[in-house]
Amino acid sequence: MKPVSELLKSRPGTLRIVRPEASVFEALGLLAEFEVGALVVMDGERMAGIVSERDYTRKVALAGRSSKDTRVAEIMTANVFVVSPSTRTRDCMALMREKRIRHLPVVDGGKVLGMLSIRDLLDDLIADHEMTIAQLESYIQS
Repeated sequence: MKPVSELLKSRPGTLRIVRPEASVFEALGLLAEFEVGALVVMDGERMAGIVSERDYTRKVALAGRSSKDTRVAEIMTANVFVVSPSTRTRDCMALMREKRIRHLPVVDGGKVLGMLSIRDLLDDLIADHEMTIAQLESYIQS
């Protein structure tokens, strides 16, 4: 499987961010607008964490809190697992499975380059398998 940098090349400009002081309601609006399940929380140039639909459901909705009165910093996941651009997609899948997470920021030298979802990795895996099958079918037919 390919390095993460290859996946990011096919998805330029897809880093979606939110500020820690933003309301959870604002973050939900961004999640809906961009049709993503998580946002990178950036405090200036520094990644402070990520906030996901899962964070919202568990830490706001189920806790009876108001999304308009709760700040992203209060519910975000601060201790985030990250990968580098050279990390292989198979290794990303293994990390996501082991840690039971759905999103992985890609960081290079402290700079956030993008974020991968489990869907991105599954799409890549399926495309890789389809290519292998096509090659094998071509080989068998020749």
